[in-house]
Amino acid sequence: MKTIALIAHNNRKNDLLNWVKENHTSLEGYNLIGTTNTSKLINDLLDLNVQAFGHGPSGGDILLAARILQGEIDKVIFFIDAETPHGHEHDIQTLIRTAVINNIPIALNRASADLIVLER
Repeated sequence: MKTIALIAHNNRKNDLLNWVKENHTSLEGYNLIGTTNTSKLINDLLDLNVQAFGHGPSGGDILLAARILQGEIDKVIFFIDAETPHGHEHDIQTLIRTAVINNIPIALNRASADLIVLER
C-alpha cells in the first residue's frame, strides 16, 4: 500500500481538514502519516488512522525527508502558509528539495493535492 504524508502549517490546517473530508474515500486506499498536530486533528475528526511521526517545527520536516530518502513515502501533501515566515524554513525547504530530487510528488496546495490523490 502506498504512503501519503499529510502536513499543514497552522494557518492551513482547516484547509487540509476540509480537503481530507472531501477526499476521505480516496485516502482510505493509502497508508497515511502526518506531523503530530495534523495527524491528531485528522484522527479526532475522521476515521482514517493517520500515524504521527513528529512535530514539524521540532524536526518533523527533517524526519519526513529522511523517510523519503529511505523509500518509505510515495506522495506528500503539504498545505503551506506561504504568507507567514516560519522559524524552521530551512527544514521546510529541505523537505521540498528532498521530494523533488527523489521524484516524489509533492502538493503544496489544494489543486495539486487533488491531482496527486486521483493518480494511483
